[in-house]
Amino acid sequence: MKITAIDTFPVFNTARNNLFVTVDTDEGISGVGESGLSGRELAVIGAIEHFKPLLIGQDPSRIEHIWQTLFRGGFFPANRVLCSAISAIDIALWDIQARAFGVPVYRLLGGLARDKVVCYPHTQAPGESDDVQALVDNCQRAVAEGWKFVRWGLPQHGDVLEPTQAVRTAVKQLEAIRQAVGDDIEMCLDVHTRLDLPDAVRLCRASEPFRPFFMEDPLRAENPHLYHRLRQQTAVPLAAGEQFASKWEFREVIEDDLIDYCRVDLCIVGGLTEARKIAGWCETHAIKLATHNPLGPVSTAACLHLNLATSNVGVQEQPRRPGTTLTDVFPVQVEWQDGYLLPPTRPGLGVEFDREAARRSPFRMTEMPHLRRLDGALTNW
Repeated sequence: MKITAIDTFPVFNTARNNLFVTVDTDEGISGVGESGLSGRELAVIGAIEHFKPLLIGQDPSRIEHIWQTLFRGGFFPANRVLCSAISAIDIALWDIQARAFGVPVYRLLGGLARDKVVCYPHTQAPGESDDVQALVDNCQRAVAEGWKFVRWGLPQHGDVLEPTQAVRTAVKQLEAIRQAVGDDIEMCLDVHTRLDLPDAVRLCRASEPFRPFFMEDPLRAENPHLYHRLRQQTAVPLAAGEQFASKWEFREVIEDDLIDYCRVDLCIVGGLTEARKIAGWCETHAIKLATHNPLGPVSTAACLHLNLATSNVGVQEQPRRPGTTLTDVFPVQVEWQDGYLLPPTRPGLGVEFDREAARRSPFRMTEMPHLRRLDGALTNW
């Protein structure tokens, strides 16, 4: 079997773009992958154009060899743009391999380590606002639908996020939601890298009585060494890693036991090939996976297969129920039931991609939201 074509499909999903990548072979078996660098899809498409001459004619079953070639073959080690391109190609190659054998991808990863994967939705108030009651209402609706987790982002006021105000409101949210959903529902608060160390310490320590499942990305990703200081000052579980590309960027937070949950993004980190290595490394440090998945049906399926075949799993991010978005582009998606994703039985990833439908929703230039502080300074979104 040889690779004959690689095509990119940037799809506008009514809010932002998803970037899907197909890999075709001379035996008629194709695979689909997804890239995770939201807002910079054209850069990833450019990287894939550079990769095409390296891929055409290759044996798609040489997944590790292809990964090493794309990551290391250009002299400069891959960064987030290149790793996002590698991720999409790698996931598509695993899809091809499993389809060739007529089995789901998790069978190639060692088989089922669990029967289903618990996941959490996005339950924040509209626009991640500071409306406490609207957030409580959304969380209660999610619980009524069967979700076992609720999750929301650090509150903002319009396009302003002032740390002192945000921390104060977030603590009120944690208290109100714990009272509303009870002790059996898990809560996750996504700080989204928006706080500096003193404010992150204040938030984490104040949240401890309400027992969040984890505090997600409380600090900026550029300097993971700061997690040493945060770890010393709070007992709340910490989750981080969604912005990391490759195992090397995870090194310090894993080796120094700075996180409890690994937010690996399969569509940025280098696909299933790299995520499996990170998962095994985390296992030696009693760190569980909390796979980052804010994307489309391919990302959902790839995360699901990894989590099904991995022992150290905490939860999978799942913004909404599969089968409720992009249903024309992906008429077959993975299944959700009562707060869990179920093992696919179809060969490959278990999703079907309609290329013509994808072309009917072409790329639109969009920009991710920008936040500022009261004094006008930029802060992370």
